[in-house]
Amino acid sequence: MIAILQQIVESPQLHARWLNTLSFMENMGARKISACEHPYTTDIIQLKHAAEEHRHAYYLKKQIEKVAPNSCKYYCLDDLLGKIHTRQYLHTLDVLCSRYLKTHFNVSGNDLKYASYLFVTYAIEVRADELYPKYQEVLTKNNAKVMVKSIILEEEGHLEEMIAQLEKFRPDWEQHAQAMQAIEQDLFEQWFAAISKEVLALVDKTIEHTI
Repeated sequence: MIAILQQIVESPQLHARWLNTLSFMENMGARKISACEHPYTTDIIQLKHAAEEHRHAYYLKKQIEKVAPNSCKYYCLDDLLGKIHTRQYLHTLDVLCSRYLKTHFNVSGNDLKYASYLFVTYAIEVRADELYPKYQEVLTKNNAKVMVKSIILEEEGHLEEMIAQLEKFRPDWEQHAQAMQAIEQDLFEQWFAAISKEVLALVDKTIEHTI
């Protein structure tokens, strides 16, 4: 992963698309959290998560100006890395995890939405706790103008909050969370493989043009 992130950070255009991709994912996550809200009994933690994910999306979008000004204004396919995989990642995770929860917990409606919010968000926060520090490591190594340290701190807090909520939700939450993480791991590997293939192809093409 570090090698691909290095290739991305070295290229302003790739870096802009990477930031846009992360922004898209954060925005999609915020929208999914909001979609899981109960119309009357949504608590402050869920509201906080949605607000902070939206802020992450905005922050990452703003960072694009530091690496490739006036690029990636929208979430168009050509402005994302991994394209189709990026667009489908969270939606597929949500569908597969909801299917698992419906089968194992026998829940539906608002109860299913809430359970899905807890477990899907947990899986995503575990992923964020791995991905963002590695990205920051590459940024620091390259003395980049972009930093994601503030996002790392907030994602760590999110993970702690999700664990606390899951412990209240079910005493056996960990075995079910592991099942969700297995689903997410497979989707992540497909997503990052698609990004890696695209990055390496573009790097090779650039090298050919300079020879």
